[in-house]
Parts: sequence; C-alpha cells; structure tokens
Amino acid sequence: MTAKNRICLWYDGDAEEAARFYAETFPNSAVGRVTRAPGDYPSGEEGDVITVDFTVLGIPCLSLNGGSTFTHSKAFSFQVATETQEETDRYWNAIVSNDGAESMCGWCKDKWGLSWQITPKVLTEALSHPDPAAAKRAFEAMMEMQKIDIAKIEAALAGD
Repeated sequence: MTAKNRICLWYDGDAEEAARFYAETFPNSAVGRVTRAPGDYPSGEEGDVITVDFTVLGIPCLSLNGGSTFTHSKAFSFQVATETQEETDRYWNAIVSNDGAESMCGWCKDKWGLSWQITPKVLTEALSHPDPAAAKRAFEAMMEMQKIDIAKIEAALAGD
C-alpha cells in the first residue's frame, strides 16, 4: 500500500542502490516495490529502474531516478537519534565508509550526497539543559566534533 505522504529523493541512476543501502544500514527499513520503465524514453531504456518504494527508520520514501538535473543539499537531511556511542558509531561509520564524507557537529553525507545528522539523544538533551552555562559548554564541545562523542558531551555538561 502506498503511503499517503512520503519523502521523494532524487537520484541519478542509482535510486535502487541507495534504497538498498539504507535498508541494510538502519533498523525498521526495507525496500518495497521497484518500478521499471515499460518502454524506452528520452533518457533511458525499457527495464531501467524509475522509482523505488522504501522505508528508512519507519519513514516512507520513494527514490526517483530523475537524472543529473538536481542534487541533494544540506537543506534536507535525515536526523537519526541514537542512544549509545556504539549506535552512533555504527551509523556514522556505515555512511562515511561507503564513499560518504564527514562534516561537523554530527553531520555526514552519503555517497549520493544525501545529508545525515547522527545525533545522540544526550546531545539534544544537553543543548536544552536548564543551566545555560552547561548547555553552552556542551554546545562548544559539539562545535569541535565531526562524529559526536557522547563521553565528551557528558564531560562538558558536567563541567569537567
């Protein structure tokens, strides 16, 4: 059954590869229907993958092989809330080691240019801490990081 509302992500010929990577990397994710062109068209041939229905972390998505006209930007990202350093490391490393790229403050980019924020819940809680000085220390610690280090955020929060 097609979701009433879903995210559509544009790819340049590798929509199925991307959807399969996300499904293998994140829990509560799966690849569904793969739609192939029923005939030749200006930028492709009969049998080429046009769209892929998939879910990533329970979010319904559609990947579209739309060509090279549009690319991903940081204006859209998936933010993945993690519980532990192990979980943070697992997702970060999966994305970055698969021809992705590290960025700052918990952001990374996958090989298709899609941005991901791998964000430990402790960081989100620290940034809204009721003690403004503690929140500032956690924020300053985060600003120095690429992948978030939970122990360093907790130490900054505590004033260590």
